[in-house]
Amino acid sequence: MSEGCIAVLNAGSSSIKFALYDAASEGPALFHGQIEEIGLAPHLSATDDKGTVVAERKWGKAALDHQAATAEILKLGQELLRGRPVQAFGHRVVHGGTTFAAPVRVDADVVAALTALVPLAPLHQPHNLAPIEYIARTAPHLPQVACFDTAFHRTQPALAQEFALPREITASGVRRYGFHGLSYDFIVSRLSETAPQLARSRLIIAHLGNGASLCAVHDGKSVATTMGFTALDGLVMGTRAGALDPGVLLYLLQERGLDARALEDLLYRKSGLLGVSGISSDMRALRQSTAPEAAEAIALFVYRIVREIGSLAAALGGLDGVVFTAGIGEHDAATRAEVVSGCRWLGVELDAARNRRGDGRISTDGSTASAWVVPTDEERMIARYTRETLAR
Repeated sequence: MSEGCIAVLNAGSSSIKFALYDAASEGPALFHGQIEEIGLAPHLSATDDKGTVVAERKWGKAALDHQAATAEILKLGQELLRGRPVQAFGHRVVHGGTTFAAPVRVDADVVAALTALVPLAPLHQPHNLAPIEYIARTAPHLPQVACFDTAFHRTQPALAQEFALPREITASGVRRYGFHGLSYDFIVSRLSETAPQLARSRLIIAHLGNGASLCAVHDGKSVATTMGFTALDGLVMGTRAGALDPGVLLYLLQERGLDARALEDLLYRKSGLLGVSGISSDMRALRQSTAPEAAEAIALFVYRIVREIGSLAAALGGLDGVVFTAGIGEHDAATRAEVVSGCRWLGVELDAARNRRGDGRISTDGSTASAWVVPTDEERMIARYTRETLAR
């Protein structure tokens, strides 16, 4: 694959991120971008490896679904690569169930198995599969590799993956799977290159963005994580409530008359930072607001992170480091400072100047447990796995 490129597609509920990589090297993306607001007012933007905008397109209120959006991305890829061939596709797939613990080359049986997992991730899995199905239909000669957000967590102890439910329900697949695994995997691999001793220690990685979770990692392996059966569990998120007493759901069903569809809308789209603040799901907008509701939403977000860090430190039997990543984790110094302040009892001491600059290490040199900022790159991890899978 030395002369071609690997195309990576990372499909979400209303967007598809994409990136093009040299097939033979581990370097950064040649081009990357995304189509956003699919189904509403789709718009595309793409940049090259220097950050220069190379394409911008809008479709107004055109009915562009995920397969049509994939077609537009492939068309743009041909223009950008100027005859250099795409030799393989790598895809992020949210749910691999208990079957897929590693990336896999896609065939009809794999697609069928992943389709069977749609009930476990109804808002994510169908969108992940749409580009795969489109490429299989229009370019069946090109290999595709599926990379799973759940796979990183398959190393967890059995008890960490189990709910206290009747055994027949557990046997049917109702268990803690965990997500954001590709992000955590990339952070571990990055630390292995830049700080190998830290990578082998007891870490808590904080993937803080519109979707947010924490993962306890020891010797590079997932020990426990805050997300569970779905990506609804754990921390407060942009529009998701995070951990919730199941009795609240029973009350909403029985006393407030909500049905399953209304609950889904409430829990996925109307809760979290947006629900508490009544203003926005975007941390940047909340930081700029003077409304007390915005301050309350931020405080709850931080409180839940700090409380869960305590829980994961217990699962690890101690703590050697905390790593911040993703949109909020990488760019919001105030949130990092507030979280670290709540973790001083674990031996984490913040260096305020380093934190403002977003240096790699943001804790003091004398801090018992260190704190770091490490940018994540899920697409680059997918490209790496695609190369490795096809080389076997």
